[in-house]
Amino acid sequence: MNPAHRQSNHQVRFDWGPTGAAAIAEGADVAVVVDVLSFTTTLCVAVERGMTVLPFRWKDERAAAYAEERGATLAVGRLEGRALPPSSAVSLSPAAMSQVTDVPRIVLPSPNGSSISFALADSGCSVIGACLRNRAAVAGHLSAALARGETVAMVAAGERWPDDTLRPAVEDLWGAGAVLALLDAELSPEARLAADAFRSVEGSLASALLGCASGLELVAATFGEDVEVAAALDVSDVVPVLVAGEFVSAP
Repeated sequence: MNPAHRQSNHQVRFDWGPTGAAAIAEGADVAVVVDVLSFTTTLCVAVERGMTVLPFRWKDERAAAYAEERGATLAVGRLEGRALPPSSAVSLSPAAMSQVTDVPRIVLPSPNGSSISFALADSGCSVIGACLRNRAAVAGHLSAALARGETVAMVAAGERWPDDTLRPAVEDLWGAGAVLALLDAELSPEARLAADAFRSVEGSLASALLGCASGLELVAATFGEDVEVAAALDVSDVVPVLVAGEFVSAP
């Protein structure tokens, strides 16, 4: 890989997807994964409710075996979750997750944020899940790390096109930028772009999320409530940190 793509001369870096994550996490102390619609938003809601969340790369029989080995409940698809009682409807839907009770441990696969988090588990970085709901809490956590001289890699997860290539998703740019806009640190040009992108929609964040491609997709699938849950800015004080392959709330 071209060394310039690692942004290694900057204390705060930004890039996209699993390849970008691998590039900028090398040599970093903290990696922050942002997948607003919906992995890190659902993660945040789950951790708010006292759950431990295990990310996983694949949504197939391997995920079921992984969950069984670790005594966790495997999340189902959004539509499958609707067929379950609200108290046990563990899925990628953050709105549904906000109703779940008495489920202490979940495996939450997704092809984007969860997959990236799973891949970063052995990177040597501290891995954090960020979204709009907990952006101020995450920014406070990162500010302390930056004051200690640590380096931060901010990763927008993005989505996938049908051919499995990366589709940069504007909601993840905004989510990453929301955190970056609160940091008093030397940002890479890429990170500054993300912060400026968030500032451009900060005054109309909810409508921007509902109107972006991913938001429209969820609304059309009758999951508009998930977009509303994701648009709630600074309503959570949890900072999900990946510890031994499991997301738990930072002290």
